[in-house]
This record gives sequence, C-alpha cells and structure tokens, in this order.
Amino acid sequence: MSEKKNNTSIRATFLISLALMLSSVSLPAQTNKKTTIRIIESSDIHGNYFSYDFIEKQPTEGGLSRIATYVDEQRKLLSEKNVLLLDNGDILQGQPTAYYYNFIDTKSQHVCADAMNFIGYDAATIGNHDIETGHSVYDRWTLECHFPVLCANAIDTRTGLPYWKPYTIFERGGARIAVLGMITPAIPKWLPQSLWKGMAFEDMVACARRWMPTLRDKEKADIIVGLFHSGIGHEKLIGSVNENAALQVAREVSGFDIIFSGHDHRASKHIVKNTENKEVLVINPGSNGKNVAQADIAISRKGEKKVSGEIVSLTNVQPLPAYINTFAPQAKEVKTFTEKKIGNLSTTISSREAFFGPSAFINLIQQMQLQLTGADISFAAPLSFDTHIEAGDITVSDMFKLYHYQNYLYTMLLKGSEIKDYLEYSYDGWVNTMHSANDTMIAFRQNPMQYAEGWQRLRTPSYNFDCAAGIDYVVHLDKPKGQRIEISGMSNGKPFSPDSIYSVAINSYRGNGGGNLLTKGAGIPKEELPQRIMTTTDRDLRYYLMQLIESTPELRIETPTNWKFVPEDWANTARDREERLLFK
Repeated sequence: MSEKKNNTSIRATFLISLALMLSSVSLPAQTNKKTTIRIIESSDIHGNYFSYDFIEKQPTEGGLSRIATYVDEQRKLLSEKNVLLLDNGDILQGQPTAYYYNFIDTKSQHVCADAMNFIGYDAATIGNHDIETGHSVYDRWTLECHFPVLCANAIDTRTGLPYWKPYTIFERGGARIAVLGMITPAIPKWLPQSLWKGMAFEDMVACARRWMPTLRDKEKADIIVGLFHSGIGHEKLIGSVNENAALQVAREVSGFDIIFSGHDHRASKHIVKNTENKEVLVINPGSNGKNVAQADIAISRKGEKKVSGEIVSLTNVQPLPAYINTFAPQAKEVKTFTEKKIGNLSTTISSREAFFGPSAFINLIQQMQLQLTGADISFAAPLSFDTHIEAGDITVSDMFKLYHYQNYLYTMLLKGSEIKDYLEYSYDGWVNTMHSANDTMIAFRQNPMQYAEGWQRLRTPSYNFDCAAGIDYVVHLDKPKGQRIEISGMSNGKPFSPDSIYSVAINSYRGNGGGNLLTKGAGIPKEELPQRIMTTTDRDLRYYLMQLIESTPELRIETPTNWKFVPEDWANTARDREERLLFK
C-alpha cells in the first residue's frame, strides 16, 4: 500500500511540474498579446437619421442608417466588446426628421433616441444646436437614451454640479477607458437664456483640468478620451471664452490620449504634443454622417498602448436594411409632414442672389419679420448657403430651405448710429475694398480653392452677411472699412437720423451677440443686449413663416430696391466671375 501511494505521489508531482513548465512557456506569448479597442465617433448629424434629405427630397451620402451598417461590420470584425460608439452632439436639429419629433409629435418616443438605441451607442455629448431645441426637447431625449449623455462643463446653477453626467467609464480589453464630455461654452453668445435656463457654461480648459485628477487618480483610467462638441480653432468670442478649443485642451491639459472634436463641420486629424511632451490624437469626422472618426488603441498585457486614428468615409456604405425596416413608419410620418402644401409662390427664389445684392429670397424673411413685429427696420442674412425654392406649390420642406436654424424673433431698440455701424461690420466681413472691376468683391479666404466646399472659401460665414430692410442705403465697394455704408433715409420716406432710436427686427442668434455684429459692430456691450430687447416670439421663426404663407393664397415676393452695391458695374462684373468660386 505504501509503495502504491508513493507511486501516485510521484505521478502527481510530475503532472504538476509539467503543468507549471507548460504554463511558464506560454506566459511570454500571453504577455505580448495585444488587444485592439476601436472607438468610432459620429458628430453633427443634424437630423440625418434616414440617409434621406427630406428638404431636397433625395438620398444623402451619410446618415445614421449608414453608420449602423459600418458599426455592425466593425463589431463583427473585432467583437462587440472591443468597439465603442460615441456621438458628439448637434443631432437634434437640421432635417425635418428632428423638427417633427422635437415639436410636432411630442408624445411618441423621439426617433433620434430610438435610432441611437437601435444602433447601440455607448455614450454621447450634447451640442449647441441640441440646446437650441429647448429644455422640453433635450431633457426628454436624454431620458429616452439608453446610454449616458455627457457634458462636464454645462453646470447646473442650483447645485454647482454638471447638468449632465460629466464622464463615463468603460472596461474594454482589460483597460479602463474614461470618456469626458464637454460642449463649446459660447452658448450664451448665441441662444436666448430661456433655452438653457438653470445652466452656466465653464471654459473647456479649466473644466478639463478640474476633472483630470478624478479620471487619472480616482478612476485609474488607462485611456482618457475627450468627447468635445467644439472645433479645433482659436476664435476668442467673449473675453477668455473660446468657442473652438479642442486643440487648446489637447496641448494644455495633460492626460488625454484621444480627443474627438466636432461643431465646426470640418473633417480633420491632428497629432499634437501636450505639456508632458506626449502625443494626443485630435480627430473630427465632419458633419451629417458622411464620415466617422475612428481611433484604434492597441493595448498589450504589459500595459503598453498605441493610439492611431483615421477618418473613414461612408460614401460606399449602404444603409442597414434592418434599420430602414424598423424606422419605416417614422420616415413615412416625416415625409407626409414635409410634403404638406402651405401656399403658392409666383417666382423661383434662390439664396445665391443674396451674395451679390438685394434678393427676393432674403426679402421674404425681411417682410415677414417686419409684419410680425411692426418694427422700423429688419436685419436678415442667407442662412442657407446654396438653395432655391421653385415657383409653384410651397411645402413645409421649403421652409427648411428658407430658414435653416431654430431661431426666435426679437424686437430690439438701436440708435441710428448703431444701425450704421452694425451694417459696416456686416459688409466688412462680406466684401473687400475694390479699386477696379478686376478686384475681388467677395471676401474670400487666402487660396480659397484649397477648400473643397464653397462655404469654406468665405472669410466670414455667410450667415453673418446681414442686410437691412426699412432703410434706403448704398454700399460703396470702392471705400475702406467703416466708410462703406451711406444711408439716405427710411424706406417710408421719413428721414433717418444717427441720433434717433429705432425698433429693429432681428433673430435671436444675432440678438444675443452671435456673429459680433451688435457687440463689435454696433459697439453695444454684451451685458447690455438683454436690456435692448423689447419683445420676443414664443415660437421659432420657421413656424411664423409657415403661418404667414398659409394665410397668403398667392405669395408674390419681389427683389427689393432699398439697397445696392456701387459702383454697380463693378458688382455685376464681380458676380459673373466670383459666382463660380462660390457655387461651382
């Protein structure tokens, strides 16, 4: 018996030793094994949920339905646990799909939340155009999303804490991945306070510095990701408030491995060095789901990590059939809404006309603003860069061409001298000083043709090209900055005085200081703007445009004659030449 026990003991010892040997042989391979975590980001979808443009009535290149296909493929390729899907805001505004579920059908679950839940988003942040929809919309959407909505620098003024969850943690491939969300802090510059009541917006650099110790030390994050609804530039707006601070945060706040950017609609990829001389990937997919931004993190079992990134075009990706079938009823609802006839237009109008002089397109907005407010003067700009409305039946979808944004209408009080300076600032961003007909009239960027899109070639965004109705004036192309505007009088025949006070119809974006026309142009301090507001509408301008058109059986809109560029022959020559730079 003792010999048998001894043999059994020897055999057991041998097997244990063999197992340990095999284990020790395989350890180096396990130690060197790498796991790839793929993070996919969409941004600035602007209501493009079905890869169909309900305004132009044609398929679009991007959209959530194509993102659904791509993400499904990546999850199959890398396994679902190794793919994270993030959205970077501005998803609740743009296409009529968003408008319909924001303001028309408010009882059903929002189609945007449904669609994102279907695709399986892991987290999202909030954008300025999401805030633009108002508390009732974005609060409802936040509750309906089956994933965390993040925003560390939107502060609840009652508690001093973030209004949304500041960050979230994912466990992937043995690594802890922290995602910190932020929004551009320039919201008060653009939007009425009623839309963001109870919130304050913290500077992005300061906010990132405040949260970094939590992510690094408390959460022990191996990878730190920024999900920022902010562009990459350095446009100072109000004191130290930086609208586009993604690169600034990457450089000045050590700890980030990846920053996903958005907001400015410019697809781009940058590698920058932070204060610890470590590389940070800053990447932006552009807008409307035409691309996604993709970051790959290769993580070894030793804890080594390598980050790489690319912008992936979805041009050749088809919509996911299961997605299209699931949301066919919602798409049908939106189609019925947008195709509703609301009036008739006597002549075709185009936003292109608005770049080179008075236009019927802008005049329709001006006349509506004057009629609705009873103001002396109205300011308006081409909010759609390149669109037209055909003569004949006008439908709801045409209202999204005419008025692109979710603005309200203010009536404000301005002095005559402020009105003149406002226009000087507007036209300074719009045109150059010409010395002959051969000079460029439109104020383009340097080397404009290096930019793919016509709107990118402009030095100033065209939605800041305000002209006026209610006064008669000329714009001297041959005079320098600050001396271009010559006002001859009111359009009703009354005199115009620099010292008189006038009521002015103006949209809420502009009335809150957007574009700097009231602040830097008219010279009104930002804090004084609310005191100048006499009235504000309860609904967005698009709603009132629809009401006006429905009440007018045959809409006849003519090109106004209250202002013009001079010399006129220079302006005409420039138009023939520069229209191609903008639109072809």
